[in-house]
Amino acid sequence: MNHTDPVVYIAGLGIISAIGNNVAETLDSFEKMLPGMQEISMLDTIHRGELPVAEVKLSNKELGEFAGISPLIPRTALLSMAAAKEALNDSGVELNSSIRSGLISANTTGGMDLSEQFFADFRLDPGSGHLRDIVNHECGAVTDLVADALGIKDYISTISTACSSSANAIFFGARLIRHNMLDLVIAGGSDALTKFTINGFNTLMILDKEFCKPFDENRKGLNLGEGAGYVVMVSEKLMKGLRKKPYAVLSGYANANDAYHQTASSPEGTGSWLAMTGALKRSGLNTVDIDYINLHGTGTQNNDVAEGTAIRRLFSPEYPRMSSTKTFTGHTLGASGSIEAVFSCLAIEKGLIYPNLRFNTPMKELDFIPETKYLTGQPVNHVMSNSFGFGGNCSSLIFSKPQV
Repeated sequence: MNHTDPVVYIAGLGIISAIGNNVAETLDSFEKMLPGMQEISMLDTIHRGELPVAEVKLSNKELGEFAGISPLIPRTALLSMAAAKEALNDSGVELNSSIRSGLISANTTGGMDLSEQFFADFRLDPGSGHLRDIVNHECGAVTDLVADALGIKDYISTISTACSSSANAIFFGARLIRHNMLDLVIAGGSDALTKFTINGFNTLMILDKEFCKPFDENRKGLNLGEGAGYVVMVSEKLMKGLRKKPYAVLSGYANANDAYHQTASSPEGTGSWLAMTGALKRSGLNTVDIDYINLHGTGTQNNDVAEGTAIRRLFSPEYPRMSSTKTFTGHTLGASGSIEAVFSCLAIEKGLIYPNLRFNTPMKELDFIPETKYLTGQPVNHVMSNSFGFGGNCSSLIFSKPQV
């Protein structure tokens, strides 16, 4: 990190996914090595009994009660509210008019879950259906609903760059703090499972009918998941007034694009390499300083070769420990970057290395293997978290142990 840059602290964490409805439940699932993938039970789809997914185990009604918001809004917004509220409460900040606050939130599905239900009835009878089910269809509506519920008015923005969306939300929020435009930013993302998502990924033939095994030679694809993750980032001045220690600082970040293909990364991993290299440069760190990499690690043939090739190019022969936590949460799309940012901050605070479940056979293209055990008490000072999306949109974040 450039020593003249203002420090951006991570003061609060919030998460909901298939392995837990909050941070405590999530850590418990990691410790017990319990992945969240199961047969489809919540979503009404023709793929029930065929494709495993990682669903949040609460209905919309239950989510509404849990998050303290109307259950009639999109599921993506319900998930978002649950995690953002936990993060804000965890930070200990009481929002008031003297704190310039913002919400930078990411998603890719918007209110598609309700729109799908609406149009199924509407096609049969144009006079049927509730308009409230489509009024919040677009991605920005999800952010607005949560910002209104949290009372955030100073700055609100939505980012949708496929699977790097919430990683980009986090470092955009950090830039707003660094440029003294805001004092506090709740940043992250949310995505709910929809029929459109499952059908689309199934059409691409990249879904595994078994539990996914990223970076394994015999990997067959990804498992879709849903959830939300948020971090509360604060300025140095605001951090000094809080009665708690920060989890981490965001020391590096970068976004790049390999402009190779709409739904595939370049085999050489050009975008991945550029993102990781850019994040390292901004942080002022060297490759040997990174203690753990949270891999994008989807489990598809293309992604794991591209990401692995970029990691080999950058880190070989001294590799840090690394793993894909999507073996627990599934691929949560627009939420994956921020869910894994929460994991990264917890890794630093608690000295954790997460396991890459179901790994058996090393890939023939690579000379490293992911960590397969849940490790505690580890010296974790710097974590790199990778998020690479469709269209070649690649982002890397680096979190570091705070010097306080």
